[in-house]
Amino acid sequence: MQYGHPTKPRKQTLTDRLSQQFKVQIKSGALRPGDRLPSIRAAAESFGVSKNTVIEAYERLASAGLVTPKHGSGFVVNAAKTPSQSPRPVHVSEAIDIVSLLSAQLDKSYSIRAGDGRPPTSWTEESEIKRYLGPNALRKNEEGYGAAQGIRKIRELVAIGFGERAISVDPDQILMTLGANHALDMIIRYFLAPGDTVLVDDPGYYPLFAKLKLAQVNIVGVKRLANGPSPDDFEEKLQRTNAKLFFTQSYAHNPTGSSIDLPTAHAVLSIAERHGVTIVENDPFKDLMGPSDILLSTIDQFKNVIFVGTFSKTLSAAMRTGYIAGRADLITALTALKMITVVNSSGHIERIVSNVISNGHYRRHIKRLKNRIEKATAASLSNLESIGLDCFAPPKNGYYVFPRFPRGFDDIALAKAAAAKGIFIAPGSLFSIDKDSAPHGIRLNVGHAEDPRLYEFLREELRQ
Repeated sequence: MQYGHPTKPRKQTLTDRLSQQFKVQIKSGALRPGDRLPSIRAAAESFGVSKNTVIEAYERLASAGLVTPKHGSGFVVNAAKTPSQSPRPVHVSEAIDIVSLLSAQLDKSYSIRAGDGRPPTSWTEESEIKRYLGPNALRKNEEGYGAAQGIRKIRELVAIGFGERAISVDPDQILMTLGANHALDMIIRYFLAPGDTVLVDDPGYYPLFAKLKLAQVNIVGVKRLANGPSPDDFEEKLQRTNAKLFFTQSYAHNPTGSSIDLPTAHAVLSIAERHGVTIVENDPFKDLMGPSDILLSTIDQFKNVIFVGTFSKTLSAAMRTGYIAGRADLITALTALKMITVVNSSGHIERIVSNVISNGHYRRHIKRLKNRIEKATAASLSNLESIGLDCFAPPKNGYYVFPRFPRGFDDIALAKAAAAKGIFIAPGSLFSIDKDSAPHGIRLNVGHAEDPRLYEFLREELRQ
């Protein structure tokens, strides 16, 4: 007995046809860089379709990097990008030679693959899995593991996303990972040895602290302010340590919700360049940023900054897909390291995510997500204000706010008391390297902070 039904070819929709017409005009030169597409109303009348169909078609063109939405000007045709030469592979250690057979397996140029260690695709993916992933998830002749760097389509889309933030990057400067934590783990493995010293945001991302401890690396905290890392503290810590890396988060910081401003970003980059330290910018909320928000990568353009991104915070926590962006030579070396440790990331998930982006669904999802975050943040701030608590920094489009408590307040005891009532609270001290100077407070996720019992509990604890 067969379960399910054979997959039928997808019918071409009005949106497909309309977006294809504009693609042909752009690629043929009929629409040139800088030209505006017809207004949504004009296009709807001209082609005899609804405004929603035009909007979806234009969003697909934007997701493909062919046009850019300009406030007050509609959609404008982009200049075509000239693909750069792929970097030649480099061998960072003798271990790369050991995995030369694995590298050959990933090479798709062989017509007879008798030495391959994997079963044929027809035995696995094309028999059962394809049914559930849909007709476009798998491509003919794509064998098991796929390229270690990640499928090219998703790297191209990630590069387009950087372009919208005024960051110029080639798809070959992007390495797909199993989420941001996998990316951080590889960077630690590549750059650091036991006994090395690194700088981190303080307070900062505590899973990173655990990884650094596991690698037997010395951790020194740089004081986090409402407008980013303290430049004065950053310079002082660099002067008295031989730190190799500085791990930071520029936008919607975890746990404080703070975001870096332009003067602080310039100061931090200038200090890092002067001391020869590389910055690792871990920003899971990049796709939620507004047009005036700042990344260190925007200013640096990957000369001295390595960027770690993920779709786990914006698309699905269960879809472990992230990436590293940086200099081409570094990405080549990290790709080799990825082959040694995990071979590659999930091509199936990368194809699903790339389809969601290229079809325009991700762009619409981000708009809805922003609206939900804004409403939840406003409600959380109002509730906190009603019980007399202010926050470490004005939050942006991230998930976190950091209500501050009076000095001497025991946040660990607070968390234990909350747990006894079925309330999970993240004590602020767990996010700090220097417990003595840590800001007194807790991290709240606005997406899980709507229950009035939370604020009743906090009000009672503060009263006591």
